[in-house]
Amino acid sequence: MRLQPGGGDSVARHTVDIGISIGPLRTLHDGLGEFSVQLGQRIAARAGAFEAEHGVRLHFYLPEERHGIFGERVRYMATRPLHRVAHLASARFELWHTLNQHVAYRPPLHTVNRLLTVHDLNHLYTKAGASLALHGVRAWRSLARADHVVAISRHVAGDVRRVGFAGPIDVIYNGARSLVGAPSEPVAGLEAGGYLFHLSRMAASKNVEVILDLAAVWPEQRFVLAGPASRSVEAVAASVVARGLANVRVLAGVSDEQKAWLFAHCEGFLFPSITEGFGLPPLEAMHFGKPAFVSNRTCLPEIGGHVARYFDSFDAASMRRVVEAGLAEARQPGRADSIRRHAAGFSWDTCAERYLALYLRLTGLS
Repeated sequence: MRLQPGGGDSVARHTVDIGISIGPLRTLHDGLGEFSVQLGQRIAARAGAFEAEHGVRLHFYLPEERHGIFGERVRYMATRPLHRVAHLASARFELWHTLNQHVAYRPPLHTVNRLLTVHDLNHLYTKAGASLALHGVRAWRSLARADHVVAISRHVAGDVRRVGFAGPIDVIYNGARSLVGAPSEPVAGLEAGGYLFHLSRMAASKNVEVILDLAAVWPEQRFVLAGPASRSVEAVAASVVARGLANVRVLAGVSDEQKAWLFAHCEGFLFPSITEGFGLPPLEAMHFGKPAFVSNRTCLPEIGGHVARYFDSFDAASMRRVVEAGLAEARQPGRADSIRRHAAGFSWDTCAERYLALYLRLTGLS
């Protein structure tokens, strides 16, 4: 455990130690990385006041090379391979919060309350046979180490109950970062406006092939698909070439600045994903007042609410009708403002406040 300078260790009252386990944090640019960084930054910003008011010391548990990422008002603990088996710590933790169900590191021995955030149990929808059983065992192993669960949507909370977790569950929605006003960079060779946009890692569950089907029956409409450099994105790009879809462009490894530009200049956002625990990209598009067209599966109707438009079928002709009607609706006066207000309801500040309130409740400080 390492105490950053300025953390302050002398508190008159009895101190309460809370650990926040991020785990490996291999990348900051996927959904779990975004969640960890956005929540961590806001919790850390309140750490000084939290310690002064409640006597709570916050410790972030993550690889040593990432120490300092949340500033000097919090303490840092380093992950160790042995912690997958047993975890000894010099402090006795009243609460240990594991930020996602994929973290294999155990809470320290003698931890009083163990809190787990569950982002999804998508294996229930995408796996079968032995693979379903294996993923089920992994999920249950994480849940068995938790006294209390936070689900990031009511849909996820239902899945947690479905697999047999009987303990208390809170639902705390993620925030959705607004890139409006952020630095932006045009994509070379791409004309602004007039295109439908999709952003994801393009795994099979993102259902990108149906966008290609849509593009095939709508040749006069432009489509832009973007995601991190990966085999999945390469496979989609190869499919575009094989199908001769001249109206589709696939972008791999776009920067945050390019992402902001793509959101700002698209006509609408397509997200026909089959399984989601929350679904950040549609909300990011909504911050720009853009209409979002999403599947009616898992949590997406819960998050998209009344402002999104839904694919009840993945038949290309049916999808086209949904998008054309939604684009016409989006041109009506006040519609873009309504979309922006909906997105603004998902705030990282509110998310952090709810977690901190839960910390106080679980440690008996409120």
